[in-house]
Amino acid sequence: MKKTISLALIALLCVFQGKANNEGKSKIHEVPFTSVHCTDNFWAPRIDTIRTVTIPYAFKRSEKAGYIDNFAIAGGLKQGKYQSFFPFDDAEVYKISEGASYLLTVKKNPQLEAYLDSVIAIIASAQEPDGYLFTNHTINNPLHPWVGKERWVQDWDLSHETFNAGELYEAAIAYYYATGKRSLLDVAIKNADLVCSVFREGGLKIAPGHEVIEMALVRLYEATGDEKYLKQSRYFLESRGHKFFDKTSQDIRKNGMYWQDHLPVTEQKEAVGHAVRALYLYSGMADIALHMQDKAYLNAIDTIWDNIVSKKMYITGGLGSTANNEAFGKNYELPNATAYCETCASIANCMFNLRMFKLHGDSKYIDVLERSLYNTVLSDISISGDKFFYPNVLETNKNGQERSLWFDCSCCPTNLSRFIPAVPGYIYAVDNQSIYANLFVGSSSEVQFNGHKVLLEQQTNYPWSGNVDIIVDPVETSDFNLKIRIPGWAEGSVVPSDLYSFVGKQKGQTQILLNGIPCNYQKEKGYAVIKNKWKKGDKITISFPMEPRQVITHEAVKANNGLVAIERGPLVYCAEFADNNGEVRNL
Repeated sequence: MKKTISLALIALLCVFQGKANNEGKSKIHEVPFTSVHCTDNFWAPRIDTIRTVTIPYAFKRSEKAGYIDNFAIAGGLKQGKYQSFFPFDDAEVYKISEGASYLLTVKKNPQLEAYLDSVIAIIASAQEPDGYLFTNHTINNPLHPWVGKERWVQDWDLSHETFNAGELYEAAIAYYYATGKRSLLDVAIKNADLVCSVFREGGLKIAPGHEVIEMALVRLYEATGDEKYLKQSRYFLESRGHKFFDKTSQDIRKNGMYWQDHLPVTEQKEAVGHAVRALYLYSGMADIALHMQDKAYLNAIDTIWDNIVSKKMYITGGLGSTANNEAFGKNYELPNATAYCETCASIANCMFNLRMFKLHGDSKYIDVLERSLYNTVLSDISISGDKFFYPNVLETNKNGQERSLWFDCSCCPTNLSRFIPAVPGYIYAVDNQSIYANLFVGSSSEVQFNGHKVLLEQQTNYPWSGNVDIIVDPVETSDFNLKIRIPGWAEGSVVPSDLYSFVGKQKGQTQILLNGIPCNYQKEKGYAVIKNKWKKGDKITISFPMEPRQVITHEAVKANNGLVAIERGPLVYCAEFADNNGEVRNL
């Protein structure tokens, strides 16, 4: 195994494709979030709040809940019983550590780094000699009802052993990149090598009950260049659809759909089961389609994606219509008052759509990503950074719905802790010919284009304003195309399907100027392709039409018959009691 790691790798969703990634197979890769610095009044304060409030707050809550003590007890540093509610609470510490590591890469913080070092030392103490790391089983006092007496045997169900491992790998890679320290990376590699030795042909063939390790193993492959981790990811994916379930049952836990284990992955055509699990699975499938150029995987996820955006997605980009099993509902089953739309599902939706964009280079995937990002992910956390939504209903009674300080199942706050710091990595992408401007965020960025440096500066008050300036400084090369995403909503399309549609015709049109002069450009897969011999100071000015629009839903969505929604730009608006004298049903 190679003992070095590609430093061009890390962000929440593999922000850079390095040499270890069979580079020729992937045209498109993201510009790392470490190279993109938000300077606006919208995203910059939110990321800073994650640094100053949310991460410290999340660690404090983890300490109080016993998550970190679990590692200390498992490692023999303390005496006691298993402290917390769930066997996946190890993963919560990993996710917060991942988010903290991302923040360290863009702004040094010796106090935070020292705290992380202390947490990592406690984590490392809990690892068993062969690499196993799962505190509930190691402590075994009490053994959680979801956990088997033997390792791994209940991982197909609810033990979350491989889930915890996957989140460990993500945190370890992030921390190595942030600090150059191998302390957590060595722990992760030792655990991953154990996983590879256990789950194999002739060994265990169990599909993880909660997907995430499939994605994380690909991250580890990209980081180390060791193909066994890529193959192991595929092994887990190929393990689905072989366990006996009652195919005649309508209960998704009995027929296997809850775990997406009802069919082999390449035969799955519809988004089903627990929404977060599903979207992590589809992201892992997209990784394999990308790295292994597998057409069967590509066909399957293309079909599943189409099913989601045409039949199962809320106007806000939320996913998962039923609180029962936190699951996707049937086609067109999108109730408002009982919508679940878990925060983690919205984050996973962004992950999935970024991968789909990398496969196809089509702006429609960024359109869906942006919808989830602005209308569910950001609504899930308060401006103060210390209150959170778990489900996200679209309609409530007069009692309203308020964010909570924390949850016994704290997956949503910890997921937000690691996701929002990585948002700058979604703004730009590159291929061999072009730089893609995917999101519109006031920022300064250093883009590596075919090994040459290009500086880009965005000036905008988006999403409140539709005006965006991009100023180019071709420091080392002027030989590139600039692809500007023209959002579907600016072209009269709410989503890339007939699930939602605007009422009436749009008044304005998108305008693009180059140095104040109307710009000639070609349209390609939702992008305005600007070809130019760039010089320092060239300015592209984009103006998107931002008038409020009424939106109606496909008639098959019975819950929305006779109802409209209001959008302006990328934002879906919410009528709130506080703005309307305590009454919104008389609008």
